[in-house]
Amino acid sequence: MTTATLSEQQSTAAEKRFEWPLCYEAENFVLERINAFTERNSFARALATRMRDETGTLILDWTDYLLLPALDEAAARETGYTDDPLADAPQGQKQLWHPEAMLPRVLIAPTNAKYPLALGIRPDLVAEFVVVHDIENEIEGEPFSRYRRVLVSDENGAQLFAVERRGYRGYTTALADARAYCIARELCQTRRRKWNDAAAGFAHGLERIQKMIDLVGQDLACHLFFRQERAYWESRNRAGREQRRRQDSLGLGWANHDHHTFRSSRGSFVDLIKAWERLGFHRRERYYAGKEAGWGAQIVEQPIEGIVIFNDVDLNPDEVEVDFSRHALPSQPKLGTIGLWCGLHGESFLQAGMHHLECRFDHALLRDQLKAEGINTMKPFSDFPFLKQAFTEGERWLVSRERAEKLRANGSITDAQFDEFTSKGAIGSHLENLQRKGGFKGFNQHAVSIIIVETDPRKQTAGA
Repeated sequence: MTTATLSEQQSTAAEKRFEWPLCYEAENFVLERINAFTERNSFARALATRMRDETGTLILDWTDYLLLPALDEAAARETGYTDDPLADAPQGQKQLWHPEAMLPRVLIAPTNAKYPLALGIRPDLVAEFVVVHDIENEIEGEPFSRYRRVLVSDENGAQLFAVERRGYRGYTTALADARAYCIARELCQTRRRKWNDAAAGFAHGLERIQKMIDLVGQDLACHLFFRQERAYWESRNRAGREQRRRQDSLGLGWANHDHHTFRSSRGSFVDLIKAWERLGFHRRERYYAGKEAGWGAQIVEQPIEGIVIFNDVDLNPDEVEVDFSRHALPSQPKLGTIGLWCGLHGESFLQAGMHHLECRFDHALLRDQLKAEGINTMKPFSDFPFLKQAFTEGERWLVSRERAEKLRANGSITDAQFDEFTSKGAIGSHLENLQRKGGFKGFNQHAVSIIIVETDPRKQTAGA
């Protein structure tokens, strides 16, 4: 068997995996150590309370790592933690991760202490965290470098750090090429998004991505690209702006993101996945739900930057065996929910931007807090003990007459829908309120099918 064939078989196996385990033992292990840490560190304890009360988030979902004593190593391994393949721990320490769960990494220190030694929370930018919380300690690491940290509080031997990452999973600082970083960031910021020809738009985007990679490397280019994608989405979504304001009030930013969702036309889907491959993404689950809801999805993950993308596309029932992330789907006049959204607004990779950003929250708490700000949440489409998901009510975007005319001409919308979309707009984007338990890393295919149907613009009215 050739290396290429083996690699393809391994990739295919990963793409057909749907059942991720529930890792409650590992989650309880982490929660017990976080609780033990906050009992010793009053700043961390107060911060965890403020995270809940002021942003609807949980300290677990902001925790980047825990530094634990040697006596905890065996217990961690018994719950499924194992040696981290991306290990770059400080000298003398071991780095563990849980490959089956969405949980913080663990560092093991050679000490006989009987309590957690340190906890690192991860805001977007440590400088913003320092300003908000009036931290006097110096930030370690150069601006724009791969890893920065600041000691926030040291109480009873328990040190709280805030850490900032850029395409890096280790714990050591390094010199930064600020000039290359700024040039790459500007290449991303000035990427042209509005094109009459989607293929030309993707070619331009791939060219920009390659220039960024040539300047700063694949992982940092990925970091910069998705910072910009979140900013673009946020500029077009009120719920996103309001929640970002709330999280920025604690100096946190969007580092609690869970996954990013992009929608694509059938003709552009292979180009979309090529862009993600260029940025270092690996394929995960591939959903075939054409018979159920007329859609398919390819999930991809960038292991260094920690970005997960849910990529949606229209799919017919007779195409469930097609590897649509590698083989182009033919265009078709009759559009499903995904194709119609792209027809109304454009490709997510281009002018439309993301359909929604999913972040991790205390699900019920965030719903109530946003309601108090005048932002309503739709009925949950996943409501399990281990996974809760719900969209905020959709942001209505204007639709150009030219786009609507094309959709009416090919029979995708009726005359009445044409009048509705051109006069009142169509649902464009959402913020997703998501909560995971048991370290659950997967998604629920049936639940996603339900919400895709429910968010079809043809089912929405201006008064909804």
